[in-house]
Amino acid sequence: MAAAVAEKELIQRGEQLKRDGIVIRTYDLWKTYVMGDQEIHAVSGVDIEIKRGEYVAIMGPSGSGKSTLMNLIGCLDTPTKGQYFINGNLVSEMSDDELARIRNKEIGFVFQTFNLLPRATSLHNVELPLIYSGMASEKRIERAKLAMKQVDLEARMYHKPNELSGGQRQRVAVARALVNNPSILLADEPTGNLDTATGNEIMALFERLYQQGNTIVLVTHEHDIALHAHRVIHVRDGKVEKDERIK
Repeated sequence: MAAAVAEKELIQRGEQLKRDGIVIRTYDLWKTYVMGDQEIHAVSGVDIEIKRGEYVAIMGPSGSGKSTLMNLIGCLDTPTKGQYFINGNLVSEMSDDELARIRNKEIGFVFQTFNLLPRATSLHNVELPLIYSGMASEKRIERAKLAMKQVDLEARMYHKPNELSGGQRQRVAVARALVNNPSILLADEPTGNLDTATGNEIMALFERLYQQGNTIVLVTHEHDIALHAHRVIHVRDGKVEKDERIK
């Protein structure tokens, strides 16, 4: 009986978060690794709330726990303890298959290393999430072309990654992240492999996507990159050290 009541309360909590426009909400989130007889608390009791349409940077030095937190937010890992809701869904209790569906539907990933298929065209790389979701070919191509247009790469749709500059490859990766109309765009050190000028172009693209209403979570160790966001969550020793609005 108590379990049924608790489950009902969690469902109601998720529904309320969705009504309030809260895309990401963590409650006392922990990730603990056991190494020999030692416990390493990579994430220690983190409470974060991010609303729809926000542009947030998660910043911290190497070893601060920001990468582990990003993996939890991106549903690439599961917490040891605590609750995590994304768009009203309690993902901290989901199975691997359910998490895979949430990742494909709710989260658009942009990685430092682009993660593009080398032998596929830009358009096909952008299509991939739609193939996994089972969308029909004609609609898929139409959506992928629209995403390419969003990142100003219509003229490079049929080029392969080795025919593109680093900045253009990252734009393809951004288009792929956008193609499913995800709840959040999660970018992990998106300018890490780019020169300063190209990195600034990518950050200008993120600003434009934010202005169009996208929710962006940017993970970085670089202070100047974090300043492109409108709010910065500082992480140290697995905890939120400071949460500040900067714009």
